[in-house]
Amino acid sequence: MRYAIVIEQAEGNFSAYVPDLPGCVATGTSIEDVEAEIREAISFHLEGLREDGIPAPPSLSQVEYVDIAA
Repeated sequence: MRYAIVIEQAEGNFSAYVPDLPGCVATGTSIEDVEAEIREAISFHLEGLREDGIPAPPSLSQVEYVDIAA
């Protein structure tokens, strides 16, 4: 499965969340760290859904950038 993640720089660390998996979040001290943590969080989140008999939601989010004139 493939899910879009959003990584944000916070004060002193980074945070990440998965738009298609509400409540699935992670933090880390670097981008590499938070990417590893969110991968683990996604696996844990999906495992919990399976245990509860809930199908994994489809990945529907898209990530795009737009250019804005300054």
